[in-house]
Amino acid sequence: MDLGIILSTLDATLRLSTPLLLACLAGLYSERAGVFDIGLEGKMLASAFAAAAVAAVTANVWLGLLAGVAVSITTASLQGAAAITLRGNQLIAGVAINMLAAGLTTFLGIQWFGQGGRTPQLTTDGRFQNITLPFANELSGVPVIGQIYSELISGHNILVYVAFLAVPITWWVLYRTRFGLRLRAVGENPKAVDTAGISVTKLRYQAVLITGLLCGLAGAFFSIAQGSGFGNNMTAGKGFIALAALIFAKWKPVPAMFTCLLFGFLDALQIRLQGAEIFGIDVPVQAIQALPYLLTVILLAGFIGKAVGPKAGGVAYTKER
Repeated sequence: MDLGIILSTLDATLRLSTPLLLACLAGLYSERAGVFDIGLEGKMLASAFAAAAVAAVTANVWLGLLAGVAVSITTASLQGAAAITLRGNQLIAGVAINMLAAGLTTFLGIQWFGQGGRTPQLTTDGRFQNITLPFANELSGVPVIGQIYSELISGHNILVYVAFLAVPITWWVLYRTRFGLRLRAVGENPKAVDTAGISVTKLRYQAVLITGLLCGLAGAFFSIAQGSGFGNNMTAGKGFIALAALIFAKWKPVPAMFTCLLFGFLDALQIRLQGAEIFGIDVPVQAIQALPYLLTVILLAGFIGKAVGPKAGGVAYTKER
């Protein structure tokens, strides 16, 4: 196979896996703290809309990003209040966030912009542009290594680099800091953490806020980095795939990265296979588009093995008097 085709497919893999990775790491923080979060999709969708709406009005991509992150953190706080303070069912709280985001983004899009739920097309200043790394142009003519650097590593927007940089940072936070130790402990045995004089509620809220931050980045990626505006349901179930990747990776950051890369590769592959013949047969486009979702189910059902989440996950903690 031609090296150019391989590099273009891998380049698309990095871009398509970025929102999955950010959302997967977001879920990692909250679920490690004992708060199961199926509301990743809703927070990403709300962030995507807010980022695009503000970027469209102000023509400033950084204000758009700030708005997306702020809305996602606010949504995460709302979900945290329901699941942590009010001790509601965490799964229901996540479903409510997803439904709220899906309905509210469409409604506000229609009311504010009158374009069927979409935001206006963003200008160049309203979107993140690709970054050319140092010496990428000079090394582009060097066989293999130069091509990999100039075509695969260089040429992505800043959120791609932030996503992959977040992996070692998350590993370090979870396994090399006091905060990470306490975070993991509160997801396994919150009573022991409480007995040690550490606030379980505070730790879980901190985890939920970090989740909101990362989901904000993931959602903003869809509308002001990968795309040029918001469209109805533009996250297209990526939050659920990120949750599946988190389970497949068994709640560990580095395996989560490779799992998201796998799902990103499947997504890139289905884009390349559209309109192509497979074994001389014209495969319907819809069947090709369903490939990443189908393989997600197959991988989870047949290859994950036994995945045991945090012992206190999904259980509201009540402080003993």
